[in-house]
Amino acid sequence: MEETSLPHVRLRLDLAYDGTDFSGWAHQPGLRTVEGTLSAALATVLRLPEPARLTVAGRTDAGVHARGQVVHLDLPTVAWAAVPGRSDRSPAAALVSRLAGVLPTDVVVRSVVEAPTGFDARFAALERRYLYRLVGVDGRRDPLRRRDTVWWRRPLDVAAMDEAARGLVGLRDFAAFCKRRQGATTTRTLLEFSWHRLDDGVLVATVRADAFCHSMVRSLVGAVVPVGEGRRDVAWPHVLQRRAERAPEIHVMPPHGLSLEEVIYPADDELAGRVRVSRARRDDGESAATVDTAGDT
Repeated sequence: MEETSLPHVRLRLDLAYDGTDFSGWAHQPGLRTVEGTLSAALATVLRLPEPARLTVAGRTDAGVHARGQVVHLDLPTVAWAAVPGRSDRSPAAALVSRLAGVLPTDVVVRSVVEAPTGFDARFAALERRYLYRLVGVDGRRDPLRRRDTVWWRRPLDVAAMDEAARGLVGLRDFAAFCKRRQGATTTRTLLEFSWHRLDDGVLVATVRADAFCHSMVRSLVGAVVPVGEGRRDVAWPHVLQRRAERAPEIHVMPPHGLSLEEVIYPADDELAGRVRVSRARRDDGESAATVDTAGDT
C-alpha cells in the first residue's frame, strides 16, 4: 500500500532555536538550516524513507532566532503509534524525548501534540510576535548576550523611537519596508510596534502583525533607529511608509537581534475558517492575511 493512501495524523510541534549558526529556516542544498536539521532528525526518529515535510508558521532569515516557532507535519498513523516502542509513554512524550537525543543543542522541540482538525501552522495563524534587542553606547553591553543583542554605536532615545514606531500601527501597505516578491502583496496589519528600555539599558521592540513580508521587521527597526539617534524626525518612518516601493534609505538591521517569540491561533472551531481567509489573497483595504503569510523577517 502506498504511504499516501494510509491514514495520517497531523502533528503540531512547538520549538525554539538559536539562529546564529543556521542559514535561516528554509532548506537550502549544502547549507545548514533549521528546516533541514529538524526534518532529518524527524526522519531518523520516525524511520521515514525521506526527510519529513514541514510547514512552518514563519520563515526566519539567517541568524534570526525563535522561542515560539510552530510547525506541522502529517504522519501515517501507524508510524505515530510506533513512536513509543516498548515504553509506556505517549507518542507525543516519546517523540519529544527521542528528538532531544538526536537534535543539536541549538534546536529544541518543546512539545508535540496531535493538531485539531483544520490546523495549519502557516495559514491558521492570527498573528506573529517578534522581539528585537538593541543597546546603544549609553546601555550596558553584556558579552553573554552578544548572540541576541545588537550593539549600536550611538546613544538612543527610546521615547522618540516608541513614538515613531506607534505611528506605523494599522492596516497599511508596507512596500517601503519589504523586499518585494513577485506576485506577493505587501499589505499587512501591524498590530503593535513599541519600544521600552530594560533596567540594564537594553532597548526592546515588540512587533506584532497578522503576517510579515521579507525583511519587514528588521526594516521597521531600521527606520526608527535614526529617530532614536536624533538624525530624523519622529514622523520620518510614517513618511517612508506612504511610498509604494522599497525605501533605500532604510538600513536593514542585523538579524541576530531578532527573535520570533509567539504565534497565536484562533479557537479550534475557527481554524478552518481562518485558513480559508488566509489563503485568499487580499487587496489594499482588506483585513485578511495574505497568501504570503509565512514571511521572512
